[in-house]
Amino acid sequence: MREYVLTGVLVAAVTYLLTPFVLRLAVRLHVLAEVRDRDVHTIPTPRMGGVAMFAGICAGLLVASRLPTLQRVFASSDVQGVLYGGGVLVLLGAADDRWGLDALTKLAGQVVAAGIMVLQGVQLLYVPLPGGGALSLSPDLGVPITVLFVVVTINAINFIDGLDGLAAGVVAISSLSFFAYSYELSVVHHFDRAAAPTLLSAVLAGACIGFLPHNFNPARIFMGDSGSMLLGLVFAAATVSLTGQLDPNALGYYQFVPTLLPLLLPLALLAIPLFDLILAIVRRSRAGQAPWAPDKQHLHHRLLTLGHSHARAVLIMYTWSALIAGGTVALGLSHGRPLVVTAVVLAAVAVLLVASNIPRLRTATRGPQSGGHP
Repeated sequence: MREYVLTGVLVAAVTYLLTPFVLRLAVRLHVLAEVRDRDVHTIPTPRMGGVAMFAGICAGLLVASRLPTLQRVFASSDVQGVLYGGGVLVLLGAADDRWGLDALTKLAGQVVAAGIMVLQGVQLLYVPLPGGGALSLSPDLGVPITVLFVVVTINAINFIDGLDGLAAGVVAISSLSFFAYSYELSVVHHFDRAAAPTLLSAVLAGACIGFLPHNFNPARIFMGDSGSMLLGLVFAAATVSLTGQLDPNALGYYQFVPTLLPLLLPLALLAIPLFDLILAIVRRSRAGQAPWAPDKQHLHHRLLTLGHSHARAVLIMYTWSALIAGGTVALGLSHGRPLVVTAVVLAAVAVLLVASNIPRLRTATRGPQSGGHP
């Protein structure tokens, strides 16, 4: 655990210290997010923060490769595949931040990055089944499913990157939850504690935490596509490395939820961005638009429309992410007490639903009073 904490703290520190230099570089190169009708920010803001995050991740992984326990992770090529794929996406994202690439070009680059990871061994090998056991995936199925999952995850993170600090905070919460589950899994079932998914989630959390002080409202720099695509790739790699390569038969699980949890966990951790992605695709398709056509109807935009401030809308999204991610992990680690965990999560959901709709409830309450007097 200490080596994971050391690596994560190092990644956060390097990211935090390098971000001001990237900010000045972005200003000098005129890599700025101009103000558009659908945007929330009011002044042109530097972007390309993903470069600092990638540098922090690289520094953390370099140190981890020299630590007594974590150096065993580098016996496989999983981390190498993430670095190669991440490098491709950071370059692609930086080019998009500067010149603005079309959607198909970015999609092609995402597929290439995912393919690089697959070639390095980051691939879904199993699908857990209810009641125990697993379905083995042949390369003909495992490769396209892995690439699809990686591309969907990248775009889900990209879609929620619309408010200051939102994407970095949500991914930090999700990666910390994933780290807790992955590490506890190795402890309880006596697996090797030096594992690629645990290390990747630790460095991902560190990069997000190190970047957040510069990115929270009011943001001095945006992560841009160089950052959001990188976060999506690393998170997808961590989940694939655990979900797809861990044979559920080795866990000794025979209940429905614990058996499926390795498969459901990444979906739960990314529930908010995935839900927003699905809503956007459906909404734009019904309007006769391309799925990647921009608009101002994402979940975070709706919270602003309800009357929440910028910072409060972000904090509400953080809380929803923490509730879903934490509840899912707690359910998987409940050790025979799922009903208690479920009851607590449902109670928290009820409270959060009320909190999310407070501006609307205030308006509904004041409406009859204001209209009852001449």
